Amino acid sequence: QVQLVESGGGLVQPGGSLRLSCVVSGFILDYYTIGWFRQVPGKERERVSCISKFNQTTYLDSVKGRFTTSRDNAKSTVYLQMDSLKPEDTARYYCTRSNLFRKCEAGNTEYWGRGTEVTVSS
Repeated sequence: QVQLVESGGGLVQPGGSLRLSCVVSGFILDYYTIGWFRQVPGKERERVSCISKFNQTTYLDSVKGRFTTSRDNAKSTVYLQMDSLKPEDTARYYCTRSNLFRKCEAGNTEYWGRGTEVTVSS
């Protein structure tokens, strides 16, 4: 059974940092692209980042230079390091699995986790 479980969300002040983790099970992480998406109720879902099995990455323009995604296949875990957080980063963050990098880039994903809430507020 494919599972993706996010953790690491919370309340942080503007300018602060959080590191989200996505632990996967039921498949071999080495072979897949993992995406991070976020959503605010009433707004469209945004694709925050994708990381391919070759460690190719892509980012939403508004997070470039502030967010970094990485993977540790041995730990079946993908990370999203979020620095210089802004109130507009407030959302529920989800990790997803795609079998191709270009599918993740296009927002085409096969599986989703349940998400972790990130709130940026003073």
